[in-house]
Amino acid sequence: MNWSSWQKRTSKRICLLVVSLATLSSFVISKSARSELVVQTGHTGVVNSIAFSPDGKTLASGGWDKTIRLWDVANGKQLWSLKAALFVVDSVAFSPDGKTLVSALDGTIRSWDAATAKELPSLNGFVHGVNSVAFSPDGKTLASSDDYGKIRLWDLATGKELRSFWEISERTIVAFSPDGKTLATCSRDTKIKLWDLAGGKELLSLIGHSESVNSVVFSPNGKTLASASLDKTIKLWDVVTGKQIRSLEGHTYSVNSVAFSPDGKTLASGSFEVKLWDVASGRELRSLDTHSDASFTVAFSPDGKTLATAGWNFTIKLWDTVSGKELRSLGPSREAYRSL
Repeated sequence: MNWSSWQKRTSKRICLLVVSLATLSSFVISKSARSELVVQTGHTGVVNSIAFSPDGKTLASGGWDKTIRLWDVANGKQLWSLKAALFVVDSVAFSPDGKTLVSALDGTIRSWDAATAKELPSLNGFVHGVNSVAFSPDGKTLASSDDYGKIRLWDLATGKELRSFWEISERTIVAFSPDGKTLATCSRDTKIKLWDLAGGKELLSLIGHSESVNSVVFSPNGKTLASASLDKTIKLWDVVTGKQIRSLEGHTYSVNSVAFSPDGKTLASGSFEVKLWDVASGRELRSLDTHSDASFTVAFSPDGKTLATAGWNFTIKLWDTVSGKELRSLGPSREAYRSL
């Protein structure tokens, strides 16, 4: 090779290197500006939790890959992603005004500005891992539960703990009633409990499931509570009397999550398939072939037109609730990562 040829090849390689570095720099945000921001689009592990923003324009997700991600619902694009946890992100929730995103992870509760991804003050003081968080309807109080059943109520204006009480069971999940006066909890001991938040007293214990209860949610009018269980059933309960209204059966595996539509007429349940149910009659309306794997979490958009599902397959799917057709997927599936 002569000197001229070597110069040309070397110059070409240098140019390619400069272009590559310039391209990379357009994606990487300076460590001093935001050390936790990551650029990879899509979860690389099981998705545990999803939540729509109150205006329905964005969706938050968290999972086994230790990240929290925010998505544009209209186009399916990832807006930002944070490596938030040392282990797993168990729960994500938007404040009622949509400005704050809160997550339960490791042994703390961390918060971010939903628009900028700027981290806000954390809530600390936990001995065990936090597995569930929920905002009160007025956005002033946050409820949390840890791995050993301790329930805490937090004043979000001051960051101070208001009250704590024990559910005395592992992996407790919390949900506020629409009026903010009652908290529902469920856990591995098969029981569902309703608590008076003013005094921290247990109001009712709902007994009917034969195995671990994975999810509870109040109907929009606050009169009914839905629960999902490892026993493959969904149960509807009268909140005033504590009596079981009906049991919805049809899933062949554990039911992991339930969600009411905003009008309260439809219930979604997530298992190895996702089902939609008519609440008034208990009739199954539709079954969605979602992820070829278990769906851990389901959520309705605020207008009720879209259902989000996520789980074992790493991806999040958005569905038209009327037609049952898939609208789009957020992030690549587990199969896509396997093919790389």
